[in-house]
Amino acid sequence: MTDTAAVIFFDNLKREDVALVGGKNSSLGEMVQTLGAKGIKVPPGFATTSDAFRQFIAENDLASVIKARLAELESGKKTLAQTGAAIRAAIADGDWPAEIEADIRAAYRELSKRAGYDNLSVAVRSSATAEDLPDASFAGQQETFLNVEGEDDLLQACRLCYASLFTDRAITYRTVQGFDHTQVALSVGVQQMVRSDTGGSGVMFSIDTESGFDKVVLINAAWGLGENVVQGAVTPDEFQVYKPFLDSPALTPIVAKTLGAKEKKMIYSTAHGETIKNVPTSKAERSQFVLNDDEVIALARMAKTIEEHYGLPMDMEWARDGGTMELFIVQARPETVQSRMDAGNLKAYTIGEHGETLVTGISVGSAITTGKVCLIENVKDIDQFVEGSVLVTGTTDPDWVPIMKKASAIVTDHGGRTSHAAIVSRELGVPAIVGCGDATHILHTEQEITVSCAEGDTGFVYAGEAEYKVEQLDLDHVPDTETRIMLNLANPQTAARWWKLPAAGVGLARMEFVVSNAIKVHPEALLHFDEIADEAVREEIEDLTAGYDDKPQYFVDQLAIGLSRIAAVAYPNPMILRMSDFKTNEYADLLGGRQFEPHEENPMIGWRGASRYYDPGYADGFRLECRAVHKLREEMGFDNVIVMIPFCRTPEEADKVLEVMKVEGLERGKDGLQVYVMCEVPSNVILADEFAKRFDGFSIGSNDLTQLTLGIDRDSDRLAGLFDERHPAVRYMIETVIERAHKVGAKVGLCGQAPSNYPDFAKVLVEAGIDTISVTPDSFLEVKANVAEAEKKPKRVA
Repeated sequence: MTDTAAVIFFDNLKREDVALVGGKNSSLGEMVQTLGAKGIKVPPGFATTSDAFRQFIAENDLASVIKARLAELESGKKTLAQTGAAIRAAIADGDWPAEIEADIRAAYRELSKRAGYDNLSVAVRSSATAEDLPDASFAGQQETFLNVEGEDDLLQACRLCYASLFTDRAITYRTVQGFDHTQVALSVGVQQMVRSDTGGSGVMFSIDTESGFDKVVLINAAWGLGENVVQGAVTPDEFQVYKPFLDSPALTPIVAKTLGAKEKKMIYSTAHGETIKNVPTSKAERSQFVLNDDEVIALARMAKTIEEHYGLPMDMEWARDGGTMELFIVQARPETVQSRMDAGNLKAYTIGEHGETLVTGISVGSAITTGKVCLIENVKDIDQFVEGSVLVTGTTDPDWVPIMKKASAIVTDHGGRTSHAAIVSRELGVPAIVGCGDATHILHTEQEITVSCAEGDTGFVYAGEAEYKVEQLDLDHVPDTETRIMLNLANPQTAARWWKLPAAGVGLARMEFVVSNAIKVHPEALLHFDEIADEAVREEIEDLTAGYDDKPQYFVDQLAIGLSRIAAVAYPNPMILRMSDFKTNEYADLLGGRQFEPHEENPMIGWRGASRYYDPGYADGFRLECRAVHKLREEMGFDNVIVMIPFCRTPEEADKVLEVMKVEGLERGKDGLQVYVMCEVPSNVILADEFAKRFDGFSIGSNDLTQLTLGIDRDSDRLAGLFDERHPAVRYMIETVIERAHKVGAKVGLCGQAPSNYPDFAKVLVEAGIDTISVTPDSFLEVKANVAEAEKKPKRVA
């Protein structure tokens, strides 16, 4: 059949047709027409036009009904619920104009014929003409009907889509956004169903939804049809992929993988009067990822292609057919929050003293707030919500929006980063923690709590009112400096929050944070698991390494993926990665660690750093670290990673460490690999010429260098007054190593807080000719200013 004034197939729609078929349908048409050749598969379908909607309204004389009902609402004669119900009932009872009905029936028959079915199963989705535009998300304001079969059922579903233009939530949302109710029309998209009920589905964004980091694709995935992910009814798997490397088929740049609970799945139903239903997922489904790595990369490439075509960050829905295992894009719309943020300003929240952790989940936003809990489990009770409280509930849908706008924070049991609760709270600027699992069980009304979304991907609910600070960072007036200012980062989950800072890379990435918080197990306990005597420890390690037949590979994979998120923020600037520098007492605190660590009276100057890397007691553990770095550089693509060896006491020790690294594929100078050494032992300065023959650069650890130069235990309260990085003896050590290193072409940096705490110390470093200074993100702007001021004066001539 040919297109008509009422019905147009996706093949003949383009993005400019928003006024005709709404943003959703015009976008589907755009992808069908232009992106099929680029590997983007979109299920076929057709759309009813806005003209068809207006004709339906006109022939049933509904305009006067709608106007009258809305006037009653505005005057206060009727409630929102009464008004919405009256308008929807009137629309649902309307008769189709004969010509439009015939066109819809004919289009459905043609779509079924093309697919090889008599009555094709279709998804029937609303697409408002003011929907899915860059300045409004409309976050599910209209209805969707899945697994619709037969012409009569399709016509009824289309009527209900029209009626859903006047749900209570849609009326409220348009009022808040300033859209004229009478100017919004509705198109219905009729699209062949993907059998994701037996496969999987989800949502993805071509931008990090929390930080706005524009180099990653965020993917959520769950079993069954995708409505559960959109509605926040399940906690999905989550993946992040680094976009710049997707053009290389040899790389697998998946920088984050989190297993979701996936509590249930939506499938087709054969029951009378029911087209879909939710059923619990099996233990096997909950314990495994919905997508394998190849599928994650394939979806990320689709997201990148779609974003490049549209020229702006995109919000997409995808589905995988359980029979053919093909991946489809079923929706694509502009992202509406992060893409509109002011790039020149960054608000930084820092948590201080706080009470016990009550609940954790997935953080949305980066803010911290305090308040009293208002626990509401049923939307019927939303009139009981106390404005300014923290809304705690199981999950939300658009009916909850009126009180979400009044909440100081939102906490839900279910949902992921792309759920309704997450999208709306992000749009409202309200911090939220979703997918907590047990928030409605643990928290109670009137309870004083703190909601912290400032600590990475994990959001924390603390008892009582915590201390926290908020700082507004102005990024529009950052001075240029010849000395490169870099960042000290340890937590992969918070790294992306600082991507806007104009840093010259990451000068110190601490491996220990990933080992302690993500891996949690001592590497020797994984290598020698059969020797673990403690049954409880064995059981905990088994749980952590579930899915790994090769337990040491768990260490390699988790370390590589954790560090990759920091490397991604730095790229293409360098990330200087310090290999593990736990002291023996800290190693012992890792799961299974006590069995492999000696007791030392003074671990600060004991078996740490380089001395462990070639020692039979830890060499095989160090090899796992090397394999993780090799994977990070070679398999994931982060060749900006520079390896740094800590606490290397002698040149001979350096030779031994470099040999172990070479055996594991990390050979200095090969494939551009640079290796640095921490300058924190006086011998590093005294023998700087020898160390410079073995390393490409030095990074001054001012704390340890001060401690060992002045002979002061840096943890001693009694000696705290003597500990000073600015002491002439320490200054001599710093100036000497810079001078000697520069003579042989080696670089020198410093990682520490002294340049922030003492502006005069920044001056000392600049005058000595330091190449880089690496500081914590919250002191970056201050150090940048101090260094800019110091650079106005001439540097010391060596």
